[in-house]
Amino acid sequence: MQAVILAAGKGKRLLPLTSELPKPLIAVSGKPILAHILEALPEIIDEVFIVIGYKGDLISSHFSDKYGTRRLRYITQENHTGTAGALALVRPHLIGKFLLMCGDDIQGGEALQEATQHPLALIVAPHNDPSKFGVIEVSSDGTVIGLEEKPEMPKSNLVSTGSMVLDERIFAYEPKKQENGEYYVTDQLAALAREFPVKVITQTMWIPIGYPEDIPKAELYLKNI
Repeated sequence: MQAVILAAGKGKRLLPLTSELPKPLIAVSGKPILAHILEALPEIIDEVFIVIGYKGDLISSHFSDKYGTRRLRYITQENHTGTAGALALVRPHLIGKFLLMCGDDIQGGEALQEATQHPLALIVAPHNDPSKFGVIEVSSDGTVIGLEEKPEMPKSNLVSTGSMVLDERIFAYEPKKQENGEYYVTDQLAALAREFPVKVITQTMWIPIGYPEDIPKAELYLKNI
């Protein structure tokens, strides 16, 4: 099975740390964020596409073409076209279902493993301020019935972690162009979920790294688990 990791962003909120390094190479507990992500991948993942952009040559030179037994391949996103734009670049290389992840959050492996057992899945986590994220509504059968980006009145406290299991059906839906000119996979996922069951998996370890002050918090959390 393949995985796609989106790692092209500039990481502006992490400045000044990202003035010299791309966000996926920022160290947390002695190793890059991207290393944490690669090590959490389920065993079934044998090929990983990493979409790079800002200082992407540093990522590809650091990790080269293998991590453990997994083959790593790099695709450059030259323009800021959003997550949907990044995923579209990988489309010609994808076969069957795949795991999509962001390259700047640390996640626990158990939920990722569980997600790969389903044809379509979205990994979520509870949050005390869901209005800052994509908020997920879940049906009684544990599938997605609604996804709303940064709502003023959230309908639940479950938010998308940005990790999901998809297949070629996602490309049947055109994402909407946002005010910033980017296109998001979440738009495609919301449309997909209206026609096909997307299983909701709750992540017990989700550590978003957005600001410099998040790093010591993440290191303390990792030290205590």
